[in-house]
Amino acid sequence: MNASTPSTPSAPSIIELLYEPQSLAETGLNPGFINDLALKTIYYSGQLSGLAVANLLKLPFANVVERVLNALIKEDFVAIIGSSGLGERGYNYVITQKGSAKAQEVIERSQYFGPAPVSLETYNQIALAQTIGDVRFTKAQVREAFSPLVVSDMMLRRIGPAANSARSIFLYGPPGNGKTVIAETIATLFKGCVYIPYAIEVDGQTIQIFDRLSHVPVEDTTPHLDARWVMCKRPFIVTGGELTLESLDLIMDPISKVYQAPHQMKSNGGMFLIDDFGRQLVQPRDLLNRWIVPLEKRIDFLTLHTGKKVEVVFDVLIAFSTNLNPTDLVDDAFLRRIRHKIPVPNPSWDEFKEIFKRMSVARQIPYEEEMFKYLVLEHYIKAKREPKAVHPRDLLDQIIDVAKYSQIEPTMTKELIDAAVEAYFVKL
Repeated sequence: MNASTPSTPSAPSIIELLYEPQSLAETGLNPGFINDLALKTIYYSGQLSGLAVANLLKLPFANVVERVLNALIKEDFVAIIGSSGLGERGYNYVITQKGSAKAQEVIERSQYFGPAPVSLETYNQIALAQTIGDVRFTKAQVREAFSPLVVSDMMLRRIGPAANSARSIFLYGPPGNGKTVIAETIATLFKGCVYIPYAIEVDGQTIQIFDRLSHVPVEDTTPHLDARWVMCKRPFIVTGGELTLESLDLIMDPISKVYQAPHQMKSNGGMFLIDDFGRQLVQPRDLLNRWIVPLEKRIDFLTLHTGKKVEVVFDVLIAFSTNLNPTDLVDDAFLRRIRHKIPVPNPSWDEFKEIFKRMSVARQIPYEEEMFKYLVLEHYIKAKREPKAVHPRDLLDQIIDVAKYSQIEPTMTKELIDAAVEAYFVKL
């Protein structure tokens, strides 16, 4: 580089972006919004110290919460009734009569209280800074992740690039062969953590994102980070037949006036699996049309109850899993938008045997080669029955059930195999 050429400044690190705010302006929120949030917090709690208010809002006391409390005192919305510690942090605050009326007015607009939200702009910036697209896997890592499963080399060659794409996967094939397990195993490849905000604020509205049912927090000892963000494992969210179009947009609770983020937004930085695709109440084409823009632009558009569209980063590996024929569900135009299509067929006989052996060990049933051959010949080949990856586990569980009832040790005998098959398969 020529000495006279100015160097390009490097992008700020995730830690720099998440440094705790040092002023009200650095919170990214309107001061009036924070004042209302603090007022509701004291109103709901009855009495709080300044430090307790700061802890509940997840904001620093110095220069931020102290200024908010001073503003509320100046408006005669709260009052100090003593101290439980040293300095202003220890002052105890209660709501005044005027403050109570104001709080009820604010609650009419939104009942949300708790950690202060972050701005939409900040959320999108952080989401891009910790993108799932930066995660990469080697062949060895993929093979290690799938080592507990019986998966062919051809399947691994398809899975590896699909996972590395961090874009979209379509898993299809007959039921009972582990499409969901494959998706779950792909999710385990995405090591590391992402920061997820408790909530974001848009036009004075609060959208809750962090969800203990969807996110797994991990301990974070990095000092001086913005406490409004939670370090979590990269998300893996699964939905099935219950999925609706409405659940893919912002959902406002009519009582609390608080929005819940949709599944794909909670999945940002991780993976979102739509299992049993095609069995939802909504038409498959309508559901898939919902993903056209996010899949192409990596941006999603969500709608507030006012009709305003909110532009949100779409940083998700989205996976569809179906037992149905893909051509019956979608047209070629949509399938072209899915980066990787992976068929999951029935296992070969060698694979079926290996699965049976592994399941026998897991269930502590001695494997008998001759009895396995008997099972295959009598109950698959003669019966013209196709092997499924799930059959070994289920048939061995049936053997255990029959043996337990008969008060004998579960073993691979003709009698127990016949009884297991009769109990498991439906005769048509």
